[in-house]
Amino acid sequence: MDLRARISAATKQAMKDRAAQRLSTLRLINATIKDRDIAARGEGNDQGVSDSDLLAILAKMVKQRRESASTYEEGGRLDLAEAELAEIEVIEEFLPKPLSDEEISGAVDAAMNEVGASSIRDMGRVMGVLKGRYQGQMDFGAVGSVIKERLSAAG
Repeated sequence: MDLRARISAATKQAMKDRAAQRLSTLRLINATIKDRDIAARGEGNDQGVSDSDLLAILAKMVKQRRESASTYEEGGRLDLAEAELAEIEVIEEFLPKPLSDEEISGAVDAAMNEVGASSIRDMGRVMGVLKGRYQGQMDFGAVGSVIKERLSAAG
């Protein structure tokens, strides 16, 4: 079952279960996807966004909610932080399992070997390979520093 169908099925099930909080998050996901589909059609892509784009959208939504939860916690608004964390749980159901540190290290090594990365100038190409294969499975902000460190040591 593709990602859109899974999200749609989960939305229908949340309606049946009368799970208001879950349904709200799923509707938010659907609205975001619909917005991106409309934007893609405006750019001449009649198919809408692909599954890899959907994974990027979901990963971005998780990142935004983590930042919001952190801000709410710092401000002493634990109720709002908990609501953000609950939304993260729902969104993460549709993302692939995150890679472990060892798997990330292996993926970085493989990507560096594939593109023949030898200096910091090759970082963009390495990131491009990783984003193409592991969208939603790793934090590219954290991975960027790992790549930079390895390329600095190599070059």
